[in-house]
Amino acid sequence: MTSRVSVLSFLTVVAGSPVAFTAENASTPKPVVAAAHAGLGAHGGSGRDILMAKFYKISEIKGPQGVDPQVGALCPMPDGRMAVAFHRGEVAFYDPAKSAWSIFAEGLHEPLGLLNESDGSLLVMQRPELTRLRDSKGAGKADIFETVWDGFGMTGNYHEFAFGPVRNAQGKLFVGLNLASSGDTVNQEVRGEWLSIGLDRKEFYGDWKKNSKLAGRMYSRVPWRGWIMEVDPVSGKAKPYASGFRSPDGLGLDGEGNLVVSDNQGDWRGSSELHVVQKGGFYGHPASLPWREDWGKQKPLGVSVEKLNKMRTPAAVWFPHMSYANSPTQMVSIPKTPAWGPYGGQMLIGEMNVPKLLRVTTEKVRGVWQGACYPFIETAALKPGLHRLAFLGDNLWVGRTHLTWAGGENIGVVQPVGPAPLDALEINLTKTGFKVRFTHPLSASCNNRALWNIRRYTYAYHVEYGSPELEEEWLTPTDVILTEDGRCAELIFGELREDFVYDFFFDKLYSASGQVPLNIRAAYTLRKKF
Repeated sequence: MTSRVSVLSFLTVVAGSPVAFTAENASTPKPVVAAAHAGLGAHGGSGRDILMAKFYKISEIKGPQGVDPQVGALCPMPDGRMAVAFHRGEVAFYDPAKSAWSIFAEGLHEPLGLLNESDGSLLVMQRPELTRLRDSKGAGKADIFETVWDGFGMTGNYHEFAFGPVRNAQGKLFVGLNLASSGDTVNQEVRGEWLSIGLDRKEFYGDWKKNSKLAGRMYSRVPWRGWIMEVDPVSGKAKPYASGFRSPDGLGLDGEGNLVVSDNQGDWRGSSELHVVQKGGFYGHPASLPWREDWGKQKPLGVSVEKLNKMRTPAAVWFPHMSYANSPTQMVSIPKTPAWGPYGGQMLIGEMNVPKLLRVTTEKVRGVWQGACYPFIETAALKPGLHRLAFLGDNLWVGRTHLTWAGGENIGVVQPVGPAPLDALEINLTKTGFKVRFTHPLSASCNNRALWNIRRYTYAYHVEYGSPELEEEWLTPTDVILTEDGRCAELIFGELREDFVYDFFFDKLYSASGQVPLNIRAAYTLRKKF
């Protein structure tokens, strides 16, 4: 996508109240306004909460007494317990059968990731290192803290978080290292090589209000900041895997074992993103580039947008800002079990600022990853700050945090109840438009193209913080073809544009039985046409 400069064409969308249908005539249901949907807004309301409760039961687990209940990591254990890392340094086990906590380790430095190993030990990603916790005496307490890898730099900047690990099928680990923020400077003493490219080091200790603008909004002055790293859990050896990240809070694997990473809106991020990460890839934020072996001495902020754009791999999925997500977090795969029905195998992702979970699907078109995001569970009962996700059986655990930002505390547990609602299950690109699959058969009258509204827009790739929605326009398909079973609609368009979001509105649709969609939107990021 080329860099775009345009006047903001921002439209606050009121999609119209979803409708319910009487059973007077099953073949041609008559719409009536659903009282339960009244007042539906961008992030729900009491009516939406009532509807969500018909499909998802949400309960609460409070953290251990005396522990700051902000959750940094969740990890299900083979014995049915959940391992939980808390932001201020504790790791504890929760036993659902006994509703009881037991502290396993203390004194860690901002642990933001947990992974269990076959021998019962735990890998924990804390701010300064990837650590292995062992209970050598079988006493239920970690008594050995083993450094697995600490070969990355630290400056003391508040924004240098460390995320992961996740483990691929070959047993390799992946961790993500946050960039530093110009919201603060660096310490006099740093760990690792200081990068000489960029603002002179002495300026970091001068007038920071003035000099911060020269450092870059987000910067990487010590090794591997802004990178995804591959780590061998046995030898502790690490190697750079992919660059170009800003704040990769979520690392995960999709249903096919591909490494997926989320990143938040900011400089060089028009909106929040999800990437399918390939070895050697550059994913857009230039601060990390000088750590490449082939880079040379050029300042990353001195590279033209055009050159960077040719180098980068664009995000597979944009999360439209505000309407879909503000700060997406961790991804997990939904279990392929009867409880989760048609959603099994798809990815879930959390959101920090509002009480919302989204689904994500991806596909490869002409060698390029792209896909869609779908609001999934959005209710006040979730509470905001949905930082960490993990499945324990069919129950989804959501760990909350806030630090100095929007968010929450403690743990929510989501349990699906009853049959799946009417939802857009998956959107795929076709040669002539899109194929939208639903969880239930649509009414035959949904072949009326006037019932389908799609908003198309894009985001700029630039150094500025975020981007408005650019080149926005409303579309109506030229034709709508329903499959015989009514579960799939093929939408035909006269023109498709690459590097645009196609934001679908389903508020006028209904099922063959008169059911209205629980979620009325979905957004597909089109990178490549067939």
